[in-house]
Amino acid sequence: MSQFQQAAVSDSTANQAAISTAASGTWHAVCALDDIWPNTGVCALVEGRQVAIFRLQDDLLYAIDNYDPHSDANVISRGIVGDLGGERVVASPIYKHHYQLSTGICVEDTDIRLQTYPVELRDGAVWVQV
Repeated sequence: MSQFQQAAVSDSTANQAAISTAASGTWHAVCALDDIWPNTGVCALVEGRQVAIFRLQDDLLYAIDNYDPHSDANVISRGIVGDLGGERVVASPIYKHHYQLSTGICVEDTDIRLQTYPVELRDGAVWVQV
Protein backbone atom coordinates (compact mmCIF):
# COMPACT_ATOMS: atom_id res chain seq x y z
CA MET A 1 0.00 0.00 0.00
CA SER A 2 1.44 3.39 -0.98
CA GLN A 3 2.04 6.16 1.52
CA PHE A 4 -0.93 8.12 0.04
CA GLN A 5 -3.24 5.10 0.22
CA GLN A 6 -2.27 4.53 3.85
CA ALA A 7 -2.87 8.21 4.64
CA ALA A 8 -6.22 8.16 2.82
CA VAL A 9 -7.32 5.03 4.69
CA SER A 10 -6.24 6.53 8.02
CA ASP A 11 -7.88 9.84 7.16
CA SER A 12 -11.14 8.25 6.05
CA THR A 13 -11.26 5.99 9.10
CA ALA A 14 -10.43 8.74 11.58
CA ASN A 15 -12.76 11.24 9.93
CA GLN A 16 -15.68 8.98 9.01
CA ALA A 17 -18.13 11.70 10.05
CA ALA A 18 -16.40 14.20 7.77
CA ILE A 19 -17.02 12.04 4.70
CA SER A 20 -20.43 13.19 3.64
CA THR A 21 -22.99 11.08 1.89
CA ALA A 22 -24.99 13.76 0.13
CA ALA A 23 -27.90 13.21 -2.22
CA SER A 24 -25.39 13.29 -5.06
CA GLY A 25 -22.91 10.82 -3.58
CA THR A 26 -20.05 10.05 -1.26
CA TRP A 27 -16.71 11.86 -1.05
CA HIS A 28 -13.66 9.75 -2.00
CA ALA A 29 -9.94 10.51 -1.69
CA VAL A 30 -8.48 9.71 -5.12
CA CYS A 31 -4.87 10.94 -5.15
CA ALA A 32 -2.43 13.50 -3.84
CA LEU A 33 -2.48 16.88 -5.58
CA ASP A 34 1.18 16.39 -6.49
CA ASP A 35 0.21 13.25 -8.46
CA ILE A 36 -1.43 15.51 -11.06
CA TRP A 37 0.87 17.75 -13.08
CA PRO A 38 -0.48 21.28 -13.63
CA ASN A 39 -2.62 21.61 -16.79
CA THR A 40 -3.12 17.85 -17.10
CA GLY A 41 -5.62 15.23 -16.05
CA VAL A 42 -5.70 11.79 -14.50
CA CYS A 43 -8.35 9.10 -14.44
CA ALA A 44 -9.70 7.65 -11.21
CA LEU A 45 -12.03 4.67 -10.89
CA VAL A 46 -14.60 5.74 -8.29
CA GLU A 47 -17.56 3.51 -7.47
CA GLY A 48 -17.21 1.82 -10.85
CA ARG A 49 -17.09 5.12 -12.78
CA GLN A 50 -14.11 6.50 -14.64
CA VAL A 51 -13.72 10.11 -13.53
CA ALA A 52 -11.30 12.50 -15.26
CA ILE A 53 -9.76 14.89 -12.75
CA PHE A 54 -7.93 17.98 -14.00
CA ARG A 55 -5.52 20.27 -12.20
CA LEU A 56 -5.00 23.68 -13.80
CA GLN A 57 -1.94 25.89 -13.45
CA ASP A 58 -3.52 27.78 -10.53
CA ASP A 59 -4.33 24.45 -8.76
CA LEU A 60 -8.03 24.80 -9.63
CA LEU A 61 -9.55 21.30 -9.86
CA TYR A 62 -12.31 19.93 -12.11
CA ALA A 63 -13.83 16.45 -12.33
CA ILE A 64 -15.90 15.15 -15.28
CA ASP A 65 -16.72 11.81 -16.88
CA ASN A 66 -13.76 10.18 -18.61
CA TYR A 67 -15.99 8.74 -21.34
CA ASP A 68 -16.05 10.56 -24.70
CA PRO A 69 -19.36 9.76 -26.42
CA HIS A 70 -18.07 10.97 -29.81
CA SER A 71 -15.28 8.39 -29.94
CA ASP A 72 -16.93 5.80 -27.67
CA ALA A 73 -13.74 5.65 -25.59
CA ASN A 74 -12.62 6.50 -22.05
CA VAL A 75 -10.01 9.10 -22.99
CA ILE A 76 -11.04 12.53 -21.66
CA SER A 77 -8.38 12.52 -18.91
CA ARG A 78 -5.71 12.41 -21.65
CA GLY A 79 -7.11 15.47 -23.43
CA ILE A 80 -5.46 18.86 -23.81
CA VAL A 81 -6.60 21.54 -21.36
CA GLY A 82 -7.15 25.02 -22.76
CA ASP A 83 -9.37 28.06 -23.01
CA LEU A 84 -12.07 28.81 -25.59
CA GLY A 85 -13.65 32.25 -25.32
CA GLY A 86 -12.78 32.53 -21.64
CA GLU A 87 -14.19 29.09 -20.80
CA ARG A 88 -11.81 26.41 -19.54
CA VAL A 89 -12.12 23.28 -21.66
CA VAL A 90 -10.53 19.92 -22.38
CA ALA A 91 -10.15 18.72 -25.96
CA SER A 92 -10.76 15.02 -26.43
CA PRO A 93 -7.60 13.36 -27.78
CA ILE A 94 -9.54 11.43 -30.45
CA TYR A 95 -11.79 13.80 -32.43
CA LYS A 96 -10.83 17.01 -30.58
CA HIS A 97 -14.32 17.89 -29.34
CA HIS A 98 -14.07 20.47 -26.55
CA TYR A 99 -15.86 19.94 -23.25
CA GLN A 100 -16.32 22.76 -20.76
CA LEU A 101 -14.68 21.72 -17.52
CA SER A 102 -17.22 23.55 -15.36
CA THR A 103 -20.39 22.20 -17.02
CA GLY A 104 -19.33 19.19 -19.12
CA ILE A 105 -21.11 20.67 -22.17
CA CYS A 106 -19.56 19.89 -25.56
CA VAL A 107 -18.76 23.18 -27.34
CA GLU A 108 -19.25 21.70 -30.82
CA ASP A 109 -22.42 19.74 -29.96
CA THR A 110 -24.33 21.34 -27.09
CA ASP A 111 -26.75 18.40 -26.96
CA ILE A 112 -23.89 16.34 -25.48
CA ARG A 113 -22.96 16.89 -21.86
CA LEU A 114 -20.53 14.94 -19.67
CA GLN A 115 -21.36 14.44 -16.00
CA THR A 116 -19.42 16.79 -13.72
CA TYR A 117 -18.53 16.00 -10.12
CA PRO A 118 -17.76 18.14 -7.07
CA VAL A 119 -14.02 18.05 -6.38
CA GLU A 120 -11.95 19.66 -3.65
CA LEU A 121 -8.52 19.71 -2.07
CA ARG A 122 -8.19 18.56 1.55
CA ASP A 123 -4.79 18.53 3.25
CA GLY A 124 -2.97 17.91 -0.04
CA ALA A 125 -5.36 15.17 -1.21
CA VAL A 126 -7.84 15.43 -4.06
CA TRP A 127 -11.37 14.36 -3.11
CA VAL A 128 -14.25 13.78 -5.54
CA GLN A 129 -17.93 13.26 -4.80
CA VAL A 130 -19.60 10.47 -6.79
